[in-house]
Amino acid sequence: MPRNVRLREGALVRWAACVEYDGSAYHGWQSQPHTASVQDTLEAALSRLAATPIRTVCSGRTDTGVHAQGQIVHFDTDVQRSERAWLLGTNRYLPDDVALQWVMPISTDFHARFGAIAREYRYWILDRTAPSALWRNRAYHSHHRLDEGAMHEAAQHLLGYHDFSAFRAAACQAKTPWRELTRCDVVRRGDWVRLEVHANAFLHHMVRNIVGSLLPIGRGQYDSEWIAQLLAEGDRRRADMTAPAQGLSLRRVYYPPEFELPAPALDDDGW
Repeated sequence: MPRNVRLREGALVRWAACVEYDGSAYHGWQSQPHTASVQDTLEAALSRLAATPIRTVCSGRTDTGVHAQGQIVHFDTDVQRSERAWLLGTNRYLPDDVALQWVMPISTDFHARFGAIAREYRYWILDRTAPSALWRNRAYHSHHRLDEGAMHEAAQHLLGYHDFSAFRAAACQAKTPWRELTRCDVVRRGDWVRLEVHANAFLHHMVRNIVGSLLPIGRGQYDSEWIAQLLAEGDRRRADMTAPAQGLSLRRVYYPPEFELPAPALDDDGW
């Protein structure tokens, strides 16, 4: 627990939590009427444990079918529960495809969305003839063998502070298309290709649109300079498809070190 947070009976306390979820059954993170969302599912479990309504704020909304290993949320309540009780009790009421990884009291200066200083996503591609039954909801299946080296070379043109309008969804509500990408790596192991992208923030569908425009480069339809041209022109209509949602996961959200948040438990053996 951060040293400046004290739990006092009856006081309003801000809690931070890390949420892992398989987004296959959900219409994204954000609460919405008449359809399942991760936010509604989590808030229902927290509220049941607290016996009073609990509302959460997340680090960033994920789309329908997108997963998360390290989604961060905060919520405020005067209900007295220990960290262990929040964690175990909430997970008891959650379905198997959503799980809290940790819960901790935190300073009221912390804000899950506006306090984040960087975010990291991963996109998984399986490029072999046969699809995977087990990974059908976790990776994009490409029938074509991809040139991951060409994709990585192209992705390096995106590093830096740029106007990413060419990779922005039409429905994006961000006030500015300018973002700073600090890493965009494409690597292979066997039949698996992994894209890892790190930025201060992302636009709506930005990662999936980047992947969608790297795929034809991987298939040899364009050279690596094509993505630099797309970036410079800023025209979404010139770019390629939006890659399917199931390959994407929010891996980690970064905050200033003074909040002392635990790192998410990542299970990918370091590659």
